[in-house]
Amino acid sequence: MLVIVDEREIVTSGYASRFGNEGVASTAFRPEDFREWVVSVGDPDLNAVEAFLLGDCRERRQYPKIIRERSLAPVIALNDAPSLEQTLDLFAAGVDDVVRKPVHVREILARVGAIRRRQEKDAEAVSVGDLRVFFDGRDPELKGEALLLPRRERRILEYLVNNRGRRVSKAQIFNSIYGIFDEEVEENVVESHISKLRKKLRKQLGYDPIDSVRYLGYRLDEGPQRAIQS
Repeated sequence: MLVIVDEREIVTSGYASRFGNEGVASTAFRPEDFREWVVSVGDPDLNAVEAFLLGDCRERRQYPKIIRERSLAPVIALNDAPSLEQTLDLFAAGVDDVVRKPVHVREILARVGAIRRRQEKDAEAVSVGDLRVFFDGRDPELKGEALLLPRRERRILEYLVNNRGRRVSKAQIFNSIYGIFDEEVEENVVESHISKLRKKLRKQLGYDPIDSVRYLGYRLDEGPQRAIQS
């Protein structure tokens, strides 16, 4: 999930719509609401944020420090006009990147991915056993062959890979994929997506790579834990 902060609703709604078309959840804040939210929101919700996008905000220079006290997610500033002085000022304030608008949302996602890879010292893809998962919109590969997935299933798989070795709850997955303020989608939809994803992976791998424990959540295993009986 991406968090967009801007004083203009037309800007935030426009970006939210375009990110939605790419299968990426986002939520928007006015600056005065964002400050209160980022210091008080619970860790599970905050951990679902993949990046913060800071648009036109009066106190924008203060936000990177506030964010860093709670999250290591990339912080990208969006500028309406070119200004070397403003760009240098934003970098000094702690943003990870400065982008001049107009900019395609795919470029923003690519920049977010590049920053996260530098932070985590990861490659452009992560291999988990026979599974290779990309983070640039491509379908994953299974035993060297492309595994075609609907975008929600692909995003869930990417989230599980990013959190491999850790158990994540249904709520955390939902917040990451759909956004924490999406009231039009039921949280139980995650179970349906994961069920379909597991069947596809199990058919190709011969075992179920997604371990689930009721009330505790899901974890991606790196090797066969439970052989599938024929």
